[in-house]
Amino acid sequence: MTLTPHIMSDKPDSPDGESGIVTETRPKTKRPRLYKVLLLNDDYTPMEFVVHILERFFGLSHAQAFEIMLTVHKKGLAVVGVFSFEVAETKVTQVMDLAHREQHPLQCTMEKE
Repeated sequence: MTLTPHIMSDKPDSPDGESGIVTETRPKTKRPRLYKVLLLNDDYTPMEFVVHILERFFGLSHAQAFEIMLTVHKKGLAVVGVFSFEVAETKVTQVMDLAHREQHPLQCTMEKE
């Protein structure tokens, strides 16, 4: 909580020359919790499809998408981005829906940052 001092102007100064001070308590707003979106490697999804997903749903350039795809391929997974819960959930759903429609086993998940 943040305490904000305010000088009271509607009361006359006290005999000792000090002004009265009132403190207001304001609730501190919390930043929304962020979530990492992760792509997981598999041995069947074509690399080109992963690059396409990264460009289409995450707005990455071809070079950026290619780098992340290589990270997924070499390390088994990669963080694609960090988003609010709603945005992360939407992106995971978009990736999983397209992968399913194209019959690729690509997995996309999210976890708290």
